[in-house]
Amino acid sequence: MRTALRDHAGVISVHHNSSRSLRLLTAAGLAAAALAASLPTGTPARAAAAPAYAPPPRADTPAEARTAAWLDSHPKDAARFYRDLPKGGDLHNHLSGAVRTEYLIQLAAEDGLCIDATTTAVAPPCVTGTRPAADALTDAAFRQQIVRAWSMQDFPQNESGHDHFFATFGKFGAATSHRGKMLADVAGTAAAQNQSYLETMVTPASDGAKQLAAEVGWDADLAALHRKLLAGGRLDQLVATAKQEADAADTEFRDTARCATGNPGPACRITVRWISQVSRNSAPERVFTQIALGLRLAERDQRFVAVNLVQPEDGEISLRDYRLHMRMLDYLHGAYPRAHITLHAGELVPGLVKPEDLTFHIDDAVRTGQAERIGHGVDLVHENGWQRLARDMARRQIAVEVPLTSNAQILQVEGAEHPFPVYRKYGVPVVLSTDDPGVSRGDIGQEYRRAARTYGLGYPELKDLARASLEYSFLPGRSLWRPDPVRQGFRPVEECRALDSARCARFTARHPKAALELRQERAFRTFEARYTG
Repeated sequence: MRTALRDHAGVISVHHNSSRSLRLLTAAGLAAAALAASLPTGTPARAAAAPAYAPPPRADTPAEARTAAWLDSHPKDAARFYRDLPKGGDLHNHLSGAVRTEYLIQLAAEDGLCIDATTTAVAPPCVTGTRPAADALTDAAFRQQIVRAWSMQDFPQNESGHDHFFATFGKFGAATSHRGKMLADVAGTAAAQNQSYLETMVTPASDGAKQLAAEVGWDADLAALHRKLLAGGRLDQLVATAKQEADAADTEFRDTARCATGNPGPACRITVRWISQVSRNSAPERVFTQIALGLRLAERDQRFVAVNLVQPEDGEISLRDYRLHMRMLDYLHGAYPRAHITLHAGELVPGLVKPEDLTFHIDDAVRTGQAERIGHGVDLVHENGWQRLARDMARRQIAVEVPLTSNAQILQVEGAEHPFPVYRKYGVPVVLSTDDPGVSRGDIGQEYRRAARTYGLGYPELKDLARASLEYSFLPGRSLWRPDPVRQGFRPVEECRALDSARCARFTARHPKAALELRQERAFRTFEARYTG
């Protein structure tokens, strides 16, 4: 029987008895053994849950020490502490999956959508066998039925977490046509969690890209295929459409969040950038077209910064064409070198795919796919030569976006079975993220609290994780910090040795990344001032 267990720290773990889950749980034991083997000789397996990588010696400030002591002595107030902790940015966030499920239901009701027998939102009219989504606003039982179908809350016991999670997007997809309203909801949650920055994923000009790909067809000569997309300005027409979509979303967001009024909503304080999604489980010509569009868009519109491949990494086409997709990225990166690339890679465990599929995905994403960040990276220790890979990622400062709750719900990987401490041991930058907090029924505060409880992290370590979330963002300009801060420590650049100096003010005025990092340092100062005893 599947049960949802809430531990003393308020973090939900989901367990159930589907056959897929049993395979994943068995595989998790193998992963735990591999992780234990990665620790220094003589370290017991259970020590994998403790910090395995120690940053350089770090002298805690008196304010940090007081704050850490307060947290240790006030466990009942931890929820407020983690909510108020300045947490920088969320770099791995799917917009439609990040919206609160209750708000999606409200949007469905406002659009007059119907809910069919499979609990899927469909267009009106509401024929026999469907109900108006608006009924859920007054019928609590109906609303909870939809919440269970559209999120990970109390999902059916005959489904695996993996299958239920990915099925939710098809069920609420019809309710996600208001990008600006959804952003207002997600940014509002980020503001309530004391964040300042959000990189969130959307699919720009989706219909147009699908049509263009079908018209052009597949050509194994990637240069020739790229020329076909550019011919007649067709790819640029898609870029223009994507910009128009973003303009409309901006207007809708500002209206919804009241940004132009005398009483702007908290969401207006969040700096937002878009990452273009690519549907990796699609025909190769569509994947190539979406990558080209996303990279070209990022070079022509500062609101867009990168591309990312989405959909299940274990999908049939995703697996079949994985190396082809990496070659596409390699070629198109050469054509659009100023655009960024972050990739879902290694969101796999034994039992979910064939053993050989666990041996190269992260490595190929880094070495061929030109990834500057990796999303999930759960199968690290199954990669061929994974120690060399980890060292290279640390040297090249390729960060890993880690959504701990999502990994637990989808892959049944958490605690000592997760490579979080291994990445830290090797000096690979780690940034905590939410993935799809609306579906997961969580928030970024839960991720920090989970990391602290599971891996024994103290306040100074959480503070540096929050700093990393801005350091490895795709914001333009120089950083407030000297190079390689994870391994060398967060030390201000020469211009900002005195953070409140006029010289630092001039520096941050020229560099958006440094400006947001300085804002975070001031937020830490305010936060720590609350804990004086």
